[in-house]
Amino acid sequence: MNKKRIVIALGGNALLRGNQDGTIDEQEQNTYDTLKNIIPFIKAGHDVILSHGNGPQVGNILMRNDAGEIMYKIPQMPLDICVADSQGGIGYMIERILRNILTDEGINKDVITLVTQTVVDKNDPAFNNLTKRVGKIYPKEEADKLAHEKAWQFKPNTIGDDRYRRVVASPEPIDVFNLKTIESILDSGSIVIASGGGGIPVYIDEKKHVRPLDAVIDKDKASAVMAAKVKADEFYILTDVPYVYIDYNKPEQKKLDFLNKLDADKYMKEGKFGEGNMAPKVQACLNFVQNGGKKSVITEATKLTDMSYGTKITLEYEN
Repeated sequence: MNKKRIVIALGGNALLRGNQDGTIDEQEQNTYDTLKNIIPFIKAGHDVILSHGNGPQVGNILMRNDAGEIMYKIPQMPLDICVADSQGGIGYMIERILRNILTDEGINKDVITLVTQTVVDKNDPAFNNLTKRVGKIYPKEEADKLAHEKAWQFKPNTIGDDRYRRVVASPEPIDVFNLKTIESILDSGSIVIASGGGGIPVYIDEKKHVRPLDAVIDKDKASAVMAAKVKADEFYILTDVPYVYIDYNKPEQKKLDFLNKLDADKYMKEGKFGEGNMAPKVQACLNFVQNGGKKSVITEATKLTDMSYGTKITLEYEN
């Protein structure tokens, strides 16, 4: 058997669909439906690390922050704590459901969830250009009031919208904590859940102390860093489409079965990928293969089971 080390980044739709309310029953069913599709990798004996998104969940935590402060004078928790909260809750749900699936499949493996910190540069240009929208949507008057009281920054929810959302930085991930421990857990034959939501953003100060930052890290880019650092062979991003398309949802859209660095760079410059959704995923895959990974794949979960896999991204086209 050609044993591989594989990192699988579960997209937000793996937990919560866009047309759902976000109840725990919905999230658990979505998680179950997604995780069933990774069983072939586990049965094949490969080492598996799972990461996950947390966008809707962190948004809900921030809204609970707002409600608790307004109604009961409960102090707000900073964004790093909210990300940690979401990692613990989502990781627990994934771990518990995966354990049940493994039991049903007759597979005896431990599943370990790690609350993960991701190192960024506190001087990253992203801190001077806040773009990541988080939390509740506010009317302009209320957004202006919060901006004055809390020194938060706001931008329109969408272009031309008169409603506003808080924006925070989305810096580039540099490193992930506890990589040696992650590798040790994999070597023991267990499955690891780590780097959820891109990890908790931290930086190292002049005393080599760990300090938090108000930021949100792209989970696919952070997962790609983790995958490269643990010398994974393959990196999978599970999303809500089976393939990468150029000119998606346009009459001239085109499905891509394979994508190499040269073509990917060309399409990125031409704006052929969705700037807020597919472009960061393609870039994360390129980062992985440029840092030693053999292959990245962007697809939906069901493609793993039927082995059709979706769009394969490599430095050069496979022979």
